[in-house]
Amino acid sequence: MPVHAQDAKAGRVKAQACAACHGANGLSIQPDAPNLAGQPALYVAAQLKAYRGGARKHEVMSLMAKPLSDDDIALLAAWFSSIHVEAQMPP
Repeated sequence: MPVHAQDAKAGRVKAQACAACHGANGLSIQPDAPNLAGQPALYVAAQLKAYRGGARKHEVMSLMAKPLSDDDIALLAAWFSSIHVEAQMPP
């Protein structure tokens, strides 16, 4: 799933609804919400589709994903996968 700049930009707008738990930059601000920044687009899309379809269950995410169209999911996946995250190994 190639990420296009316009998809990421549109996904950023759509992701405002995700910010309360997953952070405005995709880095979680809730202890029980995962970081979405830098996740592969295929992974983000698959998880959202699993929540939407009921294969994966979570009280909040099932409700959030239910109204998402395939296009909405693709835009969200494009946005979160476009964020560059670096990891540092401890000394």
